[in-house]
Amino acid sequence: MAGRKPPRKTKASPARTAALDALSQVRERRAFAQDVISHTIDTSHMKPEDRAFATRLVLGVTSSWGILDEVINKFLDDPRDISPSVRDALRLSAYEIIFLGKHPHAAVDQGVELVKSVAPPAAGLSNAVLRKIVAERSEFPYGDPSTDIDALARACAFPGWLARVLVNDLGPEAAVNLMRASNEQAPLFVAINGAKGGEDIVRRGFEKAGEPVEPVCIDGVEVPGCLRVLDPRALLLPEMKRLLGTGRILVSDAASQLVAASILPDEKPESLLEIGAGRATKTILIQGDAVRKYGSQIEQYVTLDNKEFKTKLLTKRVKEFGVHVPEALTGDALDLAGALGERAFDMVFLDAPCSGLGTLRRHPEIRWRIGPADIISFAQNQLAMLKQASAHVAPGGTLAYATCTVTRAEDNAVVKAFLESPEGSDFSLVPIAGAACISTQLVPEPPKERAGKRVLTATGPSQDFDPEIGNANRFDDAMALMGSPDAHFAVRFVRAESEPAGQS
Repeated sequence: MAGRKPPRKTKASPARTAALDALSQVRERRAFAQDVISHTIDTSHMKPEDRAFATRLVLGVTSSWGILDEVINKFLDDPRDISPSVRDALRLSAYEIIFLGKHPHAAVDQGVELVKSVAPPAAGLSNAVLRKIVAERSEFPYGDPSTDIDALARACAFPGWLARVLVNDLGPEAAVNLMRASNEQAPLFVAINGAKGGEDIVRRGFEKAGEPVEPVCIDGVEVPGCLRVLDPRALLLPEMKRLLGTGRILVSDAASQLVAASILPDEKPESLLEIGAGRATKTILIQGDAVRKYGSQIEQYVTLDNKEFKTKLLTKRVKEFGVHVPEALTGDALDLAGALGERAFDMVFLDAPCSGLGTLRRHPEIRWRIGPADIISFAQNQLAMLKQASAHVAPGGTLAYATCTVTRAEDNAVVKAFLESPEGSDFSLVPIAGAACISTQLVPEPPKERAGKRVLTATGPSQDFDPEIGNANRFDDAMALMGSPDAHFAVRFVRAESEPAGQS
């Protein structure tokens, strides 16, 4: 980053040094940890095991940021006594002590070396703080997680307010599952690009590379073209790079793929508007699923996003993946008339901006960057966007709504409020993926002795879903290997047909 001072020579390990640099960039730029890792640690010349450890440290510290600060601040006269760069180093070592259970002497020694690399005068204070953390680590999380929700939040590295929201919305068991799973490594899924065909080519490519993959079935519904890659390192192999580079496959979570495949109606729509198209991942998935379902892509496919750079990236990506998007617009989802006039579509899909709590394994910083007011704000915007979108659905057409979060305010409540609004009066819910809704929930990695199971299953209901809407589904903890896909939510509405002239 421009303007940053080069680090001093240090006796800290290469992995920790790289992790500290990455954490500093996350803090200074408010960047996503995964993006920083991709541009620094993944491209470094460190040994594979050092890259893996550095990645674990960055994601772990980013996940537990606020809890680590609480622990560190207990042993400071004033939290302002240390600079942000020193705090970065202390967070890293505190994470090793509290959450990884590293040997105290090594963690303290390496932590002091990290501090010396950024602020040598702070080494003495940092040494004292880390030793006090070691002395009291048996007291963490400062309460009984089974009876004290603040202790539960600390143990799971979540803000207390968010733990309360999750317990209230999901129930204690599902909330604990989500919080535990959010601190694990996400499984790797790829989607076979249906727009280019050649599913056999992809499967043979994985076989040629000697990498096992498995089809994915969620709640009895096979996710078309979705494969679980058992070893994430497989994508670094030449054959896999070729499949990625030629647009034969793309990386996408299984739940996201399920949503894309399930929103399409039985009869092929002549026109489709995708709102919140972003970088085109869902666009590619939907058009690929259209080929599987209807035999060809949707002709009048229009995308809209509020960021010009995303629209440009979408245009580039759809060409690379052979996906037909004749019109990619930049506009405001809260003012669709400004971008679309009075145009109506056979199908409108709102991939709504949300709190993203279903993707915390991939974006761990989210939990510390949002607050209770943000949940309310997201829900208000989602409802407003849904009302806007409904005005552009043709009579008899389909309206789909999706999020990648789990809060009742953003999912159930938005759907209910829309149906009860004047804008929603012409709409009714219809089944999606054989259920009233898609509502996958995170569950943690199963015990080692059950790791031989390799079938994704789901059971429902898992929460009190409004009876006017239906019951949600969740993943059962019989999940194999590395836990569940992300937590996504989706519903489908159908607009009533217009009455023939002269009828009432």
